Amino acid sequence: MNAKVIRWSGDQPPGEESIRAIYRQEALEPYRWSNGPHDVYAPHSHSYHKVIYVVSGSIIFGLPDTGESVTLNPGDRLELPPGTTHDAVVGAAGVVCLEAHR
Repeated sequence: MNAKVIRWSGDQPPGEESIRAIYRQEALEPYRWSNGPHDVYAPHSHSYHKVIYVVSGSIIFGLPDTGESVTLNPGDRLELPPGTTHDAVVGAAGVVCLEAHR
């Protein structure tokens, strides 16, 4: 998988402000987005490096080129290099994410 997943290792998931502080340390400017339960994103790719943190809820990202998928929960981070084809299905509780581009 050329995508990189970093699982949150703390006892409690970080709040939105804590995640924004992590982005600031990397000189990234995140924006917030959310989706309702079971929303679906069809396979697509981007021309930029995408960095996503889950604030609340969950989302499953699929990587059709490799057949892999990864479930992200609060505090988990996903990095997708430019051109990485991915799709997504939002979990039963919906999802709130912070995303930035390199």
